[in-house]
Amino acid sequence: MDRQKLRRGCTTGTCAQGAAKAAAELLFGIREAEETEVWVELPKGERRSLRIRDIKIEYKETKKFPVAVSCAVKKDSGDDPDITDGVLVYSKVRRTPGTGPGRTVTIDGGAGIGRVTKPGLDQPVGAAAINRVPRQMILKEVEIICGEVGYEGGISVELSIPGGGELAKRTFNPRLGIEGGLSILGTSGIVEPMSEQAILDTIYLEMKVKLAGQATGRKCLVMAPGNYGLEFLEKAYGIQEAQVVKCSNFIGQSVDMARELGCGGLLLAGHIGKLVKVAGGIMNTHSAWADCRMEILSAAALRAGLPAKKARELLACVTADDALSKCSADERRLLMGQVMEKMMQYLRLRAGEDLAVEAVTFSKVYGILGKSAGADEMASLGFKPGERAILMDNE
Repeated sequence: MDRQKLRRGCTTGTCAQGAAKAAAELLFGIREAEETEVWVELPKGERRSLRIRDIKIEYKETKKFPVAVSCAVKKDSGDDPDITDGVLVYSKVRRTPGTGPGRTVTIDGGAGIGRVTKPGLDQPVGAAAINRVPRQMILKEVEIICGEVGYEGGISVELSIPGGGELAKRTFNPRLGIEGGLSILGTSGIVEPMSEQAILDTIYLEMKVKLAGQATGRKCLVMAPGNYGLEFLEKAYGIQEAQVVKCSNFIGQSVDMARELGCGGLLLAGHIGKLVKVAGGIMNTHSAWADCRMEILSAAALRAGLPAKKARELLACVTADDALSKCSADERRLLMGQVMEKMMQYLRLRAGEDLAVEAVTFSKVYGILGKSAGADEMASLGFKPGERAILMDNE
């Protein structure tokens, strides 16, 4: 599919902005209930039209002056659909007495909106998971409308997403320390059809949260590409899933982000079928970028002094475990010694001098295949640059 033709969507923040603007206009009588379209200005100046749904107007005694109005906007993620695609984002705007001289506007989350429980996120602990930019977008709309009508009292804006609590269980929110619902997100107001960037943003945020939750002087991260690594870390080191950053195929970019965040130590644990690519300098391990697993193993076999016939035999294999099965225990030790040496060479080159990086790789058939000298210490949440590879074999 041609990326230039992909349809862009809107963020949950934009939906909340549009719903809040329409609700505030209805509250102060500058919009008719029959109007179903609202225009909003996004952070970079782009204007976008949104459809308003499910208008609810609350009156106190007479039906002359409403005291609260609720509106919804349906989330449209464009051609990069995510778990929030199609949800209704509600904004309920209410007049309040205010807390002092001048106009006061409060923005909070209701049903289906998560709460922050860990430091390091965009909002402080205890606050609704409504990020800074969406808050600014909502506040701007409400302030403009109040200014137009000369209102100087208090305004409360409550956001909600029906079913958000259940949907959030299928997101990274519980791992990040956001409990009870979804987040209101968005920096540009637009969902660009680039799911890769969304993954990288999530990895970055997870790293930031985990580093913020550590004591001073012990800023270490444990990272694994996928579920195999998570299972291995729990069995081998007792490290729980919640303590691990899941980096998918983005090894190199995750190392870059850890260094950017000031991380002091990074332990990478993964299955040989994925991490062997790192021994060839391949830092994005997705098959669409590169493979070369058998070529890397064959070259390692030759460097280890194994016969050329053995190297050719490895070239004909399909999986890393299959290749390892062609080797005796001693041959595997020699082979993995070369793999670990190259793997650490490329990881440390990427990490630079300020980030101590260690690695351990394993096979579900043969167990731990190799680990750098400081891997065990790093796994205990300390870190020390390893100087050589220490190899192990379960046989």
